[in-house]
Amino acid sequence: MKAVASVLVAAVLWGTVGPAQIWADTGAHPVSLGAARMLLGGLVLTALMARPAGLRTLRLPGTRRWLVVSVLVTASFQVCFLQAVERSGAALATAVAFGTVPVVGGACGLLLSRERPSSRWAAGTVCAVAGIGLLLLPGGGGRADALGVAYGAAAGASFGVYIAATKELGAHGADLDAAAPVSVLCAGLLVSPYLLIAPEGLATARGAALVGWLGLGTTALGYLLFTRGVGGLGAATVGTLSLTEPMVATVLGVALLGERPGPLAAAGAALLLGGLVTVSVPERRRTPEDHLPEPAGR
Repeated sequence: MKAVASVLVAAVLWGTVGPAQIWADTGAHPVSLGAARMLLGGLVLTALMARPAGLRTLRLPGTRRWLVVSVLVTASFQVCFLQAVERSGAALATAVAFGTVPVVGGACGLLLSRERPSSRWAAGTVCAVAGIGLLLLPGGGGRADALGVAYGAAAGASFGVYIAATKELGAHGADLDAAAPVSVLCAGLLVSPYLLIAPEGLATARGAALVGWLGLGTTALGYLLFTRGVGGLGAATVGTLSLTEPMVATVLGVALLGERPGPLAAAGAALLLGGLVTVSVPERRRTPEDHLPEPAGR
């Protein structure tokens, strides 16, 4: 129960990212905001989690290239997701991003580990593609536009590749408690020049409060809770608990921010979340009775 609670609280914290960005209304550029969030959260995570012995594992053969991939997609996720939120709203941006994650995750598993995609993955992929298609149709309503949907899909693709890169780092002997903070911090440094290009909105009281929440609450605390709980849970359970994130973003977007997606946009978001549920909810365990022949005449 402690593991479940840790992952659940982390998902709730992550679900507040988009709503907090819109509610604060700081006027900060999404790329600058992402850079500030990663720098603050990465510094705190590195101080709390990275140890010299763990950092040395990041120099093992085969780990360096995957660490570079992890840094690049971490930066890409932050930049694309925050821009998707600005253009399409918290609910739709989160639905597009996390509805895309299983699609890319399955594709990475096929390419890297030769894992055969399941029928549930195929169904989830169909739902994701159909949902994004509906969002791109003219008259979708809400705040969604083609570029906002594209940013959301790119964010989801980045997170899917990040999951694959993390698996490869672990398979090559890297200490993931050191790899993740380093990835976040280096991604922040990679994007940090944008803080000089567009610093507006970050130096205000609301801007500082937003960066503090995103860096300390959703990044540092969220990741600490997630890593403490994920080790004691199965992948399917973690996937199911992660559904809390888009649910929280949707509830906050509708209840607090007044987001009202049009019929097509709502249908597209529902398809995306339906696909995410399809691939995330654990399958029913088969029992010996499941293998018995059916009675005649049934």
